[in-house]
Order: sequence, then C-alpha cells, then structure tokens
Amino acid sequence: MLILSMRDSLTKFSLLPVPLFILMGEVMFRSGVALRMLNSLDKWIGRVAGRLSLLAVAAGTLFACMTGSSMASVATLGELLVPEMEKHGYKKTMTLGPILGSGGLAMMIPPSAMAIILGCIAEVSIAKLLLAIIMPGLLLAILSAAYIIIRCRLQPHLAPSYKAPPSALSDKLIDTVRYILPLGVVIFLVIGVMIMGVATPSEAAASGTIGAFILAVAYGGLDWKMVKKSFLSTIEITSMLFCIIMASLTFGQILAFCGATRGLIELSLGLPVPPIGIIIGTQVVLLILGMFVNPIAIMMICIPVFMPILTTLGFDPIWFLAIFLVNVELGALTPPFGMLLFVMQGVAPNTTFDDCVRAAFPFMIIDAVAIGIIIAVPSIALWLPGLIS
Repeated sequence: MLILSMRDSLTKFSLLPVPLFILMGEVMFRSGVALRMLNSLDKWIGRVAGRLSLLAVAAGTLFACMTGSSMASVATLGELLVPEMEKHGYKKTMTLGPILGSGGLAMMIPPSAMAIILGCIAEVSIAKLLLAIIMPGLLLAILSAAYIIIRCRLQPHLAPSYKAPPSALSDKLIDTVRYILPLGVVIFLVIGVMIMGVATPSEAAASGTIGAFILAVAYGGLDWKMVKKSFLSTIEITSMLFCIIMASLTFGQILAFCGATRGLIELSLGLPVPPIGIIIGTQVVLLILGMFVNPIAIMMICIPVFMPILTTLGFDPIWFLAIFLVNVELGALTPPFGMLLFVMQGVAPNTTFDDCVRAAFPFMIIDAVAIGIIIAVPSIALWLPGLIS
C-alpha cells in the first residue's frame, strides 16, 4: 500500500504547476527581465524616508509575482541593493531587514510553488489556495512599507536621504510601459485567468510560462545557454520537491493506519479551550518548528496532523492554510536556522548572522501581526477564492 501511495502521490495532474512556475521564475531572472523592472521602479520612488528600503519592498512584491522561490528573491535583491544602500549610508536595519521581509513574499503571492505543494499535501483546491494567499501577501507588503516610512521618519540616521538622479516624466512613463506593464500581462496570465474561471492552475501556469518566454525574446535575453540553465535548475528543484511530497503523503498514511490521527482528533476535541484556541495553539507549534525545521518539512510533519483536527472543528481549510503559509514564511526568518538569514549572510558583504537576525526581527513582528489580523478577519484570505466557483 505504501508503494502504491508513493506512486499515486506524484502522478497527480494538480502537481503540474510546480515545475511550470519554477521554470517561469528561472526564465524571468536569467533573461534580465527582473533587473529592468527594478531600474524602472527606482525612477518612480521619490525622495521619501527610506527610499531604497521601500524599493526593496516594492521589488520583492513584484519579484514574488515572477518566481515562487524566496531564496532566489532574497539573493537577487541582496546582490543588487545592499551595495547601493551601504554606499548611501543606510544602516543594516534598513538594508538587510526590508530585503528579508519582502523576499519571503515569494511564498505568499502566486506563482508560489510552496502554496501548490501545501495544497497537494492538504488535498484542497489549488486555485482557491493560490487566490487566498494574494491578499495576505499584499497585507504583509503594506505593513512592511508603513513600518519603514514611520521608523525612518522617527530615526532618519537609519536611512539618510540623498539626491536621486533626476528622471524626466517621459522617461518614467516609457520605462513603465516597456518593463512593468508587460509584467502585469504575465501576472494576468497567471492570476487573472483563474479569477475569470477560464483556466485551471495548470493552464494558468502554462500561459504564464509562455508569457515569460515571450518577454525574454522581446528583451533580447533568450539564448540557448539561458534556456539550458533554466531547464536544468527547474529539474533539480522539482525533483527535490517531489521527493518531499512523496514522503509527506506516506507519513500521513502511516499516521492514519496506526490510529494516531484519530487519537489526536479526540484529544483536541476534549481540550477545555474554545476552537479558536486550537488555531492559536497550532500557530505556536508552527512558530517553534520554524526555528529549527525548513518550511517543506514543517508542511510534511504538520499538515497530516492538523488538517483532520481543523476540518472536524469546522474551520475553512483554505483560510487555515493561508495563515499556515504566513507562519511558514515567518519561520524562514527565525533563528537559529531560518534559511533566508543564511542566504542574506551569503550575499551581503561584511555581514554577520547576528546582523541578519537583528534586521529581520521587526519583520518577524510584522508577520505575527499579519497572522493575528487574518485570524480576526478571515475575509482577507477568503474574499478572492469566493469569486470563483
């Protein structure tokens, strides 16, 4: 039965978006589309407090629409923005923190490979889950931007102002039409077609990938070397993720066969706490696990245990999985083993692990606040999924 389960867990049509979304992100980054978009955004941000930090949040949000990899987003933004920030006298709090906080949005905004894997493990609608995480992702971006503006006004020395190179309005508009609006078309090919109900997640992933290749051709970034590297990287990442999915579903079956799942449900229903207390308890468990375990392993361990309990208690699984993903994103920032902290330390020159932890701490608080808001206002996660049948 376990052998058959391993085979069945990977021969699912719902997993097809995973390699397509990964390939889409690889093409976007390797063809130079992402760098052109970053330069266009920079021209629009005026002389506001924490200008480059806000650029990191805006770029991280848009990068999240191009790739499902938080590590790739943090690495790219770190290499591009950290030297520029340090040159203008930014402190590490406003240099590393915004990149770490916004880099994690790649988990929260489609195309998100993590969301697809989470949906497959939990056996829920992939389309609804992809739509459910959009508003929480934008909420995180807004909270991060508000924090940067407020803190930089209260403590200007963290992000000294400087005179940005002048840019004519016509140049800004031309760059927007040339480099940002085409990205909006790709976003529509992924998200818009699902909201309209004209495409499944697999079809949306395919249309978005085709759009990414068309952009690469239009900007002159498509060559055989880039295509080869993109496909090889996609194969490596997809193979790793599929092995984890196989192990996760096998783990869930073992729990069911031995009676552990039934026992956990009975224990949870018998606890002298209201159902919302169970939700809060699961978030505490996820927070602790996030300090030591990587995000996919957390999904593998927790989803087979949590989902039967939550469905028995009557909670909407899509709402809970959106909160789950925010907490997983928080775990990628928490020491001692937050993976994004190590990525940032690797790409930022003259940076210690302690520097990364201190810079990330305010954004950990922002993630926790966002979790509380989504628990209190479920419609943040459920409004967009409610638009599709």
